[in-house]
Order: sequence, then C-alpha cells, then structure tokens
Amino acid sequence: MIEKSRGLDADEVFLDLEDAVAVTAKDDARASVAAALRAGGWSAAIVGVRVNDWSTEWTYRDVVDVVSANLDCVVLPKVETPDHVTALDLLLSQLERAHGLDVGRIGIEAQIESPRGLVNANAIAASSPRLESLVFGPADFMASVNMRGLVVGEQPPGYDGGDAFHHALMTILVAARAHDLQAIDGPYLQIRDVDGFRRQARRTAALGYDGKWVLHPDQIAAGNEIFAPSQEDFDHASDILAAYETSTSDVGGRRGAVMLGDEMIDEASRKMALVVVAKGRAAGMQRSS
Repeated sequence: MIEKSRGLDADEVFLDLEDAVAVTAKDDARASVAAALRAGGWSAAIVGVRVNDWSTEWTYRDVVDVVSANLDCVVLPKVETPDHVTALDLLLSQLERAHGLDVGRIGIEAQIESPRGLVNANAIAASSPRLESLVFGPADFMASVNMRGLVVGEQPPGYDGGDAFHHALMTILVAARAHDLQAIDGPYLQIRDVDGFRRQARRTAALGYDGKWVLHPDQIAAGNEIFAPSQEDFDHASDILAAYETSTSDVGGRRGAVMLGDEMIDEASRKMALVVVAKGRAAGMQRSS
C-alpha cells in the first residue's frame, strides 16, 4: 500500500498509525512509516502521517520517530482542546531544531471527532500557526453522540428530516474559515460504492469544503472531479471577474453594480467568483473557448 501510494493522483497522502493499525502492530507500523518517509518518492504535493491521539501511550513515540525532511504535516486525531494542538506544536519545534529543519515547516491537521472537540472547534482553530486544516471525523463522531448508524457518513436509519451531520460540518467549516484554514470532510468507508462516495462528497463540496479523505484509489478521481468546479461554473465565474473589472474601470464608467446578461453583479459577486476561479485554477482548469 505504501509503494502504491507514491504514484497516486491525490493532493495529499498520509500514512496512518492510528485506527488502521492494530494495537499489537503499532511498533512495526511506526518503523515501516519512518523508513518510507526517509525513502521519499511521492508524487503528491503533501505527505503526512496520522499519529495516535494524546490519550494513548503512542503519540510521543509516533511523532519523534516520523519527523524527517520528507514530512510535510502531522494529522492529529481526536483533538478535543487547543492544548492537544499546542503540545504537538511544541514537540515538533524541538524535533525540527534537532533535525536541522526550519522551525514551523511541518504543518498540523486537526481532526474533530467528538462533542467536546466540536464545542471547542473555534479555539482549536486558533491554537497554532502550524494549523493548516480542520478535518471532520465522522466515524468517531457518530459513536461519541450515540448516533444510530453503522455506515460511516450515511444518514442514520430513521432520520429523514435533513442531514444529521449538517451542524457538525458547518461548525467545523465556520471555525476553519474564521482562521483561514482548510476544511476537509472525512472518509466514506464503503470503498466499493463510488456512487455513495460521490453523493457524500457533493454535499460537503456544496457547503464549501476544500476536499474529502479517500480510502481507496477508486475514490480519487471522483473526489478530484467533485471538489473542482464544473467547466460551466468556472467559465461563468471568469466572466463575472472580467465584467466587474471592466465596469469598475474608467472605461466602464466606474460602476460598482452592472448587469451581466440577466444577472446583477457587484463586489459580493466578485468575491464569490474569485473562490470558484481559485479552485478551478488549483485543479488545472482553463477558460474554455
């Protein structure tokens, strides 16, 4: 799996030392991950490791053993208070100095997976300059609130009044945006059900999430497609930016509000269009002819 991950078309690859590893295999897994990081060779822009959470006896050893020049970020699970992030920040600073790395170069991604973590989401988001994203952990969250469901990410049986995860997702999204962080949706565990993955991914992409975890290569193409804007939306956003630039210029009469077809556009329209265009450019999109 580690070897296959090196060539995957994902924005980020992280190697897991937490829930994917049996208790009796923690030491062996840590050694395998450390060796892989030293070897490097990933095509993904970001390479990370998910360590065990601070309530276990493994977190310190995980972090100490995996820090290397080829590590971009540490995924910290089950974050419940800002202190969890601060403790990791301090340890990373010591290790970066010891390894001759620039202090602060290794980022942190914090997983919100419990009621306590959700209540503290805003404080967690403000806890460290290393923090790059807040990640929703649906499986542990479902268990922590006693949700009646066994399919991770799907609506619990009997809940037909909306989205059972909406409050948690929006709380994490607002906290992330308030502190200029990415908001990332967690995994969809039915790895052969790509249609189910698409359904869940579209929901969080529509809210404004930046991406979603994938557990299998079959989910990558769907994730990349869904979290990039459609060509139609990218083109329309590009038109809005061009029209607004013209309308606000001297040539366009310095008008802050103007019609684009049947649509009135203004400064708020420009801001919305910038978001779409930025996501499209990040996905390698260009204006169609």
